[in-house]
Amino acid sequence: MTAYSHSRISTFETCPYQYKLKYIDRIKVDTPTTIECFMGDLVHQTLEKLYKDKRFKKRVSKAMLLKFYKDLWEKEYSDDILVAKADQGITAENYKKMGLQYIADYYDKYKPFDQLTILGLETTDRMTLPDGNQWHVRIDKLACDNEGNYYVCDYKTNARMKDQEEADADRQLALYSIWVKDKFKDAKSVKLVWHMLAFNKDAVSERSDEQLEKLQQDVCDKIKEIESTTEFPRNQTGLCNYCVYKGICPSFKHEVELEEKSVEEFKKDDGVKLVDEYSKVKMQLGELKERKGELEGKLIDYAKQLDVDSIFGSNKIAKVKEFDKCLMPEDKEKLIGILKKKGLYDTYSMLCGVRLGSHILKGDVSDKDVCGCVEVVKGFRFSLAKRKDVEE
Repeated sequence: MTAYSHSRISTFETCPYQYKLKYIDRIKVDTPTTIECFMGDLVHQTLEKLYKDKRFKKRVSKAMLLKFYKDLWEKEYSDDILVAKADQGITAENYKKMGLQYIADYYDKYKPFDQLTILGLETTDRMTLPDGNQWHVRIDKLACDNEGNYYVCDYKTNARMKDQEEADADRQLALYSIWVKDKFKDAKSVKLVWHMLAFNKDAVSERSDEQLEKLQQDVCDKIKEIESTTEFPRNQTGLCNYCVYKGICPSFKHEVELEEKSVEEFKKDDGVKLVDEYSKVKMQLGELKERKGELEGKLIDYAKQLDVDSIFGSNKIAKVKEFDKCLMPEDKEKLIGILKKKGLYDTYSMLCGVRLGSHILKGDVSDKDVCGCVEVVKGFRFSLAKRKDVEE
């Protein structure tokens, strides 16, 4: 059985292709991590040191803690860490200062850090899911009070505050609470706490046994989906800018290559020239189609005005023929119902190749004779989108 984690499942949900590169192909990349992950990791290490030192009754001042963070940054930071917002003037130094602020705010809020009994820091363990797979349990801070309440705490450096709805639907800490209930039989309740460090606020949630049972089943279903997946499509979102695999992803590989070229090399790139020409032709076709519609309208008006059906040009004749045509109703179900009632549906229905092809490709059609009549070939779709890094 495979060992899964919240991070692993989330990667598949975010982008199946990234999941394949990371967990199946295990591709190594030159970019070790993103600046957001790097800063978050150092904040975690600093707060872990805080509670470890307190456990051994060592004096922990805010100044000492901040120095530890800064020294850690200087030691571990490298220029190959991805700073996705560098083009917005946001540098690694900005993230370093953000981390310092998070630690200082947390220190001031919880000093003298004796509200709860600390049971574990960066707890690492595994639990067995109902399907037999293993689940990684990594809790930033596990604590309890004197009344049998246990607290699964997670430090978050996200720039977006977790609202109550999101907290109540969160999978990660909820699964950890199952492990807590199994390990600590005296637990009357397990509180899920997210320390949202960027806002100096906490988000808190709790799950019932029924909710946890359903959650485990949902996770097992998701694992089953992952393990039965044979195609891993790319899913382009705003998160792509923070992906360490961006340089080898077919959706961005060419863009990354262009960024390394000079202005002259950029202009000479065959891909750039092809897209620019294609974009120009497509725009011209759109303008011509619009103009064609305008001219057809004027020809109709001209033909009606002169009571003619043929208009002569220098070397072409435009024939304007008026005819009756049927417009199908928007409510097609009503029409279909009438046709079926009259016994006419089979006469006027037609094969929809697009729909049938879609069902065959999805495996919804299992009849071998039907599938054998349809040849599956590769096709290509074209679309143009505005590059976000280019100003109007």
